[in-house]
Amino acid sequence: MKFRIFTEPQQGATYEDLLRVARCAEDAGYDAFFRSDHYLKMGSVTGEPGPTDAWTTLAGLARETTRLRLGTLMTAATFRYPGPLAVTVAQVDQMSGGRVEFGLGAGWYTEEHTAYGIPFPATRERFDRYAEQLEIITGLWATPVGQTYTFRGRHYELVDAPALPKPAQRPRPPVLVGGLGAKRTPALAARFADEFNLPFVDVETAVTQFDRVTAACAEIGRDATEITRSAALVVCVGRDEAEVARRAGAIGREVEELRLNGLCGTPAEVADKLGSYRERTGLQRVYLQVLDLSDLDHVELIAAEVAPQLG
Repeated sequence: MKFRIFTEPQQGATYEDLLRVARCAEDAGYDAFFRSDHYLKMGSVTGEPGPTDAWTTLAGLARETTRLRLGTLMTAATFRYPGPLAVTVAQVDQMSGGRVEFGLGAGWYTEEHTAYGIPFPATRERFDRYAEQLEIITGLWATPVGQTYTFRGRHYELVDAPALPKPAQRPRPPVLVGGLGAKRTPALAARFADEFNLPFVDVETAVTQFDRVTAACAEIGRDATEITRSAALVVCVGRDEAEVARRAGAIGREVEELRLNGLCGTPAEVADKLGSYRERTGLQRVYLQVLDLSDLDHVELIAAEVAPQLG
């Protein structure tokens, strides 16, 4: 099982905060550093000093790390036009030497769109736009050098795009699709995804959704084992109960709630829960949602005492 760090900078973090965590994760042996792509805080935190842009952050980290995979869970299709987004991701992939992974979602957080003047269509239109963006971005990357790309959809039209620049990874960076939609989400994963990610769900929900992706793959004749299975889960690990309680308190959560809904407890407890999750679902990667970015000892503890039990 690959262990990845997942951060939520909209809750209040500078680029320097993220850089410290990314460097710590790289030194500790984690597979990847991911961040959310949001422009507005959630819940009762202040969000200060304010949001940082996901792809600006990843461009910086591309030059200041050497091994970590870098990506988003998930970039919202509502935030950017697909052509310029394909250019941005390809450039960051080049800057990193081919370490970018591209998570794209339909967008869901109404309030951040209202706050920053971003159009937020109804659900059906958002998914229609999302599907077109997946097709356009992967199509631009797949177009041979020297040829052009044309797409005429309901929401986007590209005519004779030079389909440049190309990412460092060929044929493209891995594409992540995720979510709990019963029909369209699994169908889009079957068509476009290299990895399918589930956000903060229990084992039973994960089994159901992974089965839907498998069925969607069968409908189009794709081997479902080509798609990596992953999940994001909040994490709170301590060497003893006092340390677990302290870490839960630091992020404003209750220990028992975290034990129920995330990965919480001693290293042995968390390893056992992850092992059971993997046995039931075939989970291959876990994105650990780290909410206290000042606690680098937490990051190091998980790498030293949990990850080796599941490697």
